[in-house]
Amino acid sequence: MTLSPRAAADLLAEHGLRPRKALGQHFVVDPNTVRRIARLAGVGPGDRVVEIGAGLGSLTLALLETGAEVTAIEVDPGLVAVLEQVAAPAGARVVAGDALRLEWDALLDGGPWTLVANLPYNVASPLVADLLDGVPAIQRMLVMVQREVGDRLVAGPGHRAHGALSVKVAYWASASIVGRVPASVFLPPPDVASVLVAVERRPVPAVDPAEVAPEALFALVRAGFAGRRKMLRRSLAGRVPPEAFAAAGVPPEARAEDLDVAAWGRLARWATP
Repeated sequence: MTLSPRAAADLLAEHGLRPRKALGQHFVVDPNTVRRIARLAGVGPGDRVVEIGAGLGSLTLALLETGAEVTAIEVDPGLVAVLEQVAAPAGARVVAGDALRLEWDALLDGGPWTLVANLPYNVASPLVADLLDGVPAIQRMLVMVQREVGDRLVAGPGHRAHGALSVKVAYWASASIVGRVPASVFLPPPDVASVLVAVERRPVPAVDPAEVAPEALFALVRAGFAGRRKMLRRSLAGRVPPEAFAAAGVPPEARAEDLDVAAWGRLARWATP
């Protein structure tokens, strides 16, 4: 079973807890929603799932219902105690820790793993980026995030939300918005809309790392988007020689938001450190 709104409120009261705004805590308390998330994640018996920001354990229980093995991570000590009471007896491994600072190689024994999470809004972007960069054991993600963040994760060239994060995601993975989540299913309800984003890691990165190191590529992308209103010949002056634009097939008057990850890769082959 999963948690109803009344059960969630009772758990908070029992442990003397209240949602902490500083940690971006908005708990999903609708059983249909958490089961829908588990279904969209496509996990089941034999799958290994890691959940970040497990909170009160409502999504954790829905994931366990599928037969998957679940590792639930939570930074708030009070909520860790709730998870030990609610999720651990149902079969979850509960880990106390900050997902931005965990030793992932030690925590995840090999792969593949699927990340399924209602990510705290204040850490969603850096967390997804860090996991793509440094935790290849996580092969798939289904994350619930603020709609604005979801747009940045999936945006392609020319979209107003297309930015450095979009390029990083496209380098490592394919991503799409697969659902929307109303504020009414949260405790407390957030002031923003939420979406579900599916991320599937590519077998190989979109740009050959043997030709362009990812660190060099992402540094160039950040430089380009730092002056996103400028033409690239200006925002990348000193990093990319003028003749590189024609060689890379990129108009020098283009702006950062116009380029896909492949175009950034071609430019990066000419960039100076």
